[in-house]
Amino acid sequence: MLYDLWWNTAVEDQAIDRAHRIGQTETVKVIKMIARGTIEEKINDLQRKKKDLITDIIEPNGLGQSTLTEEDIREILMINR
Repeated sequence: MLYDLWWNTAVEDQAIDRAHRIGQTETVKVIKMIARGTIEEKINDLQRKKKDLITDIIEPNGLGQSTLTEEDIREILMINR
């Protein structure tokens, strides 16, 4: 059960993969517990945005068509208007 989220989604994915390897002969369920109105909820939202951003930039077919807006780029770079 994940209840203390990591900023880096790759590290979190590694922990989940490790749980699957340890339980190779048994079914492994990974549950992400997130309470509303907490920093963990904000971290989860940021993780989702990060994954969506990577998906937008790096397509599996290599075309890399981005749907980033100027506002998205400003937010990523923390540039205020």
